[in-house]
Amino acid sequence: MATSTSLGRTHEVDLPGGRIRYHDTGEGPPVVFIHGLLVNADLWRKVVPGIAAAGHRCLAPDLPLGSHEIPVPAADLTPTGVADLIAAFLERLDLRDVTLIANDTGGAITQVLLARNRSRIGRVVLASVDNYERFLPPPLNVLPGLARIPGSLRPLTEAMRWRALHRLPIGFGWVAKRPVPPEIADSYLLPSRRSAAIRKDLRRLLRTLKNDYTLQAAAHFAEIDLPVLVVWAREDKFFPASCAERLARDFPNSTLRFIDDSYTFLPEDQPELLTTAILEFTRLHATP
Repeated sequence: MATSTSLGRTHEVDLPGGRIRYHDTGEGPPVVFIHGLLVNADLWRKVVPGIAAAGHRCLAPDLPLGSHEIPVPAADLTPTGVADLIAAFLERLDLRDVTLIANDTGGAITQVLLARNRSRIGRVVLASVDNYERFLPPPLNVLPGLARIPGSLRPLTEAMRWRALHRLPIGFGWVAKRPVPPEIADSYLLPSRRSAAIRKDLRRLLRTLKNDYTLQAAAHFAEIDLPVLVVWAREDKFFPASCAERLARDFPNSTLRFIDDSYTFLPEDQPELLTTAILEFTRLHATP
């Protein structure tokens, strides 16, 4: 579970297939933050305070993507299933005209959601996300095959006990330009290390991650007239600038911005610049 107090109060909500935790702070138009694989809402700990201070209600769920603490054995953990879980979260909390902000794998799931059910979404921020053929990107695209081998995840999760490995590509070395603080790394990595049930959830998810989902979602981009901010780490090691440019071309109502001195985890490496970009976008596209 995410641990940062800057995310606000922690709540739980029952959704189809299981219960999830989420964090809630601030008042005003709702902003929902979608994290990616093997992290949780702590990814947004340095962004949420600025968005909330600007007059927004900020909600950051801990989605069942491998760093959650409540197992969801009955949940559909395909990308479409997780997209539907997010849609159910918005409906259960009766959130409307939502600004949805996504990073990394969470961006791929958000694209699937936009193609399936965008009725409660008012605008979208895709911040360095999986896309098109790059879901998962190399070298992480070996993980779905690895997850099909019984017992394969336990050695990986155990290896992450060694903090020296966190700076390698298999850890956080290619997603965060600067070291992830130890307590945040623990927040991300301990659930799958400690719980066989969480590893089972993670294995079920990983087996399904393939670019069929993002390519099928992309076939609907031309129909999506919502305002979309594509904000990208110029030095991203997984998703080159051409991915951002392609997304910006394919969404009919898009804005493209690049941020320097960051890898994929923009909320970790450049939270102030990302916060500024988000607030400029929400002000520009505020509902009258």
